[in-house]
Amino acid sequence: MSIQMVDLKGQYLKISNEINEAIQEVIDSTTFINGPRVKQFAQNLESYVGVKHVIPCANGTDALQVAFMALNLKPGDEVIVPCFTYVATAEVIALLGLVPVLVDVDSKTFQIDTTAFESAITAKTKAVVPVHLFGQCADMETILSICKQHNIYVVEDTAQAIGANYTLNGEVRGAGTMGHFGTTSFFPSKNLGCYGDGGAIFTNDDDLAEKARMICNHGQKKKYYHSVVGVNSRLDTVQAAILDVKLKYLDEYSAARQQVANRYDEAFANHPALEIPYRDLKSTHVFHQYTLKIHDLNRDALKQHLADNGIPSMVYYPVPLNEQEAYKGVGNFPVTDDLCTRVLSLPMSTELTIDQQQKVIETLLNFA
Repeated sequence: MSIQMVDLKGQYLKISNEINEAIQEVIDSTTFINGPRVKQFAQNLESYVGVKHVIPCANGTDALQVAFMALNLKPGDEVIVPCFTYVATAEVIALLGLVPVLVDVDSKTFQIDTTAFESAITAKTKAVVPVHLFGQCADMETILSICKQHNIYVVEDTAQAIGANYTLNGEVRGAGTMGHFGTTSFFPSKNLGCYGDGGAIFTNDDDLAEKARMICNHGQKKKYYHSVVGVNSRLDTVQAAILDVKLKYLDEYSAARQQVANRYDEAFANHPALEIPYRDLKSTHVFHQYTLKIHDLNRDALKQHLADNGIPSMVYYPVPLNEQEAYKGVGNFPVTDDLCTRVLSLPMSTELTIDQQQKVIETLLNFA
């Protein structure tokens, strides 16, 4: 019995006829760059997430970079980010000459600690990046309230939470649609993943959308007339066609992940050494990762035990940003430090069978 963290081949085989037909259509048309399927996918994604504008781009990191460029932030401006996140969140901030200001996260949700965020605001703070980690939304109601008081831009990092919803002041909103910008990644292992690289930027602001589109296309609105400094960041037509097929199944994929998470929860909920993921009542959870917190056990020994029995697992993230050589700086982040020694993500896939999951559960409990 072969178990993978994410079974991309199994997922592909179920929709292979549709995928192959969509790819062949692009090849036959030879519209490899900015073909009609790119616009079609963007429009369908706008409808799905409930946002006015979707601007496709080359990857999730570019999406973040373009969003910050469109906000006209200046070198030295501060952008607040959670310490417990993937490096790309801080990477683009530093690349643009901005200052990433790290803050700790909530020990239950793993999302940015709103008290720490508010305490970190200075006269130089221009933006914050709530990272919707592992599949559910950060505390957007509090974050947006704080940002309104201090006139701070909000750029949501939705790479791990596309398809999640958040109840904001009684209204259900899609992840990535509440801030000035939302960004996402279509890396193959994401809940909505292509077969290469891809990303997108979300916004409800017409002016920001126009600026982001220009930046993605070398800073031009009209060919050969460059109004702003831009980059070359496009979602190619083949990937857009693949994503447009998979978008139809995203709710089904999310439901499958939630079923897997429910079975894990049932198996581990009463174990004293295993803390199951917290589910925020304001947010749905689409479980990009199913991440346990390990107590009173050797996390790395458990990981090795699973591997010895043919079961993959991952640590997201083993080293906090403030301890990375590129981002070392002052700060005390006890929750992040603790999480990096405790978290363990289990296989989570739309194609994970009950028998496969039972093997994961039994093998883990045999150690614990």
